[in-house]
Amino acid sequence: MRNLTVVIIASAMVLSHASAAAAETTTIDEMHQNSGLTTGIMTQNLQSHMFDGIELTEQQRQQMRDLMQQTRHERPMLSVQDVETMHDLVTADKFNEPAIRELAEKQARAQADLQVEMARVRNQMYHLLTPAQQAALKKNYERRLNDVRRLSGAHSLSELQAVKSTSSNQ
Repeated sequence: MRNLTVVIIASAMVLSHASAAAAETTTIDEMHQNSGLTTGIMTQNLQSHMFDGIELTEQQRQQMRDLMQQTRHERPMLSVQDVETMHDLVTADKFNEPAIRELAEKQARAQADLQVEMARVRNQMYHLLTPAQQAALKKNYERRLNDVRRLSGAHSLSELQAVKSTSSNQ
């Protein structure tokens, strides 16, 4: 059971890191094409498409593209060695929790560094906006946040109903 848990966690970390890298390669123009609330992992990070629905001038678009391009070149790529090491540790004959924990913590630190860097870039992008655009961004954020709250509440309600029906069947 522990090995299965480790495999699931390791896979999730690899996918998370890969999806974060893929998200970074999205241009502002592509983000505008994805308007509206997304589902799944994106609903957990309201900053992922924070500029959706904001009309930008061509100069603002170019400045944002430049910021993203600069960040993309400064960021280290996904470590294939770490993925291979995690696979080797998971499939080893003997479970090595300290080694897995050390590698998982290393990957978590890299993910945290990536999140900090992307927050820095989003902050720079935010400050390229006019006050009217900033107000529109705030309005869009509040709308998405309310949608997530509503979805989260519906999810919690369905879990509660499932528990009640399970306990009533016993």
